[in-house]
Amino acid sequence: MKMRPQWILGAAALVLSLTSCDNGPQYTKPTVPAAPEFGEQAPQSFQESPGWKTAQPSDAMLKGKWWEIFGDTQLNGYEEQVGPANQSLKVAEANFREARSNIQYQRSFRFPTVSANPSITTNRISSHNPTGAQGLVYGEFSLPINASFDADLWGRIRKAVNAAQEQYQASAADFENVKLELQTELASYYFEVRSLDAEKQLLDDTVVAYRRALELTQNRFAGGVAAKAEVAQAQTQLSQTEAQEIDLGVQRAQLEHAMAVLTGRVPEGFHVSVSPLLRTPPPVPLGLPSQLLERRPDVAATERQAAAANEQIGIARAAFYPDLVIAASGGFQAGSIVNWFTWPSRFWGLGPQLAQTIFDGGQRKAQLQTAQAAYDATIANYRQTALTAFQEVEDNLAALRILEQESAKQHEATEAAVSSQQLEMNRYKGGLDTYLSVITAQSIALTNQRTEVDLMRRRMDASVQLIRALGGGWDTSKLPKT
Repeated sequence: MKMRPQWILGAAALVLSLTSCDNGPQYTKPTVPAAPEFGEQAPQSFQESPGWKTAQPSDAMLKGKWWEIFGDTQLNGYEEQVGPANQSLKVAEANFREARSNIQYQRSFRFPTVSANPSITTNRISSHNPTGAQGLVYGEFSLPINASFDADLWGRIRKAVNAAQEQYQASAADFENVKLELQTELASYYFEVRSLDAEKQLLDDTVVAYRRALELTQNRFAGGVAAKAEVAQAQTQLSQTEAQEIDLGVQRAQLEHAMAVLTGRVPEGFHVSVSPLLRTPPPVPLGLPSQLLERRPDVAATERQAAAANEQIGIARAAFYPDLVIAASGGFQAGSIVNWFTWPSRFWGLGPQLAQTIFDGGQRKAQLQTAQAAYDATIANYRQTALTAFQEVEDNLAALRILEQESAKQHEATEAAVSSQQLEMNRYKGGLDTYLSVITAQSIALTNQRTEVDLMRRRMDASVQLIRALGGGWDTSKLPKT
């Protein structure tokens, strides 16, 4: 019986109409309420900076290489090395390429699968077989070609492709997030090294001053106007300060080693030149809270994962419906090589195959429930990541504002402590006070000076962390198109 052409066209039209069925829930991007402005005030130094704007949509955004706002050429050089050399970033890049390849893999199911299985065999029939044939030997020459096509009636393949595309975008955002994390980590380490250099410079100057004070007590002791205990006190304070100065080398070396690894280099031979931290944080453009969700790569990654999880629900639902596969086979088959490829040796077959699971003990229902639960988890994860993003911006704005105020007061305290130290030294030289009063004043002055240096470091670190919280100049328009 020959298949009429109109039947073939009708069957094709039916398949095409069925493949347009959408069996999954419509995805809607989760909503997270955002305030019109950030609750924390920007530091006064930001507001007084020329050209700084509090909440402008596009002209108050980080752009390009965010680290350049610090105006440090050495930092710029280190940051440029993070991308191509860091091994953690290479892992994220490999995951990105894997996700991209998965799109093509899922797309391949949209096309027919064609296979060939040629064979040449010699067969012997058993002499004791039920047909009565007595040890018949015959050859078989076969060249079958098989083709099959999944009609995808319920959109399972289409949703798998969509899910792969969304996971690809999520992996791209993950890559950017890893890169931002590494870049900000490097900047934090760099400014910590610079603060240690400033602290060491302070201790170097202090050691020089304490040596002069020791000489003074020794001379006074030799002149009979000072006790031996005062010499011991001066020597103790000098040695303690020298020990503190040496101890800074441990922290600096470890930070250098960490920076070396971040830039993909071995720690041996890596050295950051000495340069004390003597700057305050530059103004960081904030933009609007509503833009933050588009600027954070980690938020974008969780949103794309939520979209992919939504597709999995549709895939799980499609398992409840029959699967239609159009199969065809044909080729040549003969008992001898002479007439293998002759026209009478041809064979073919064509027809649909409809598969439907009748009973599976609740397996498909469980898979659907699993997909729905996974989707709910990704939605919660997205909203939690978004809320954390708002928190991090507010935290670092508060840190910058409060630390700026604290630094101003600390500077006043440092000046007063240094002045008090000088006054006590003058009183000691005039014989009005013991050397214990000098030591107390010197300790207070040094503590305040070191605290002031540490506040500079904390302000720079808060500035770096604010940049990270704002997304480092990235936005969702940079996600790859699928």
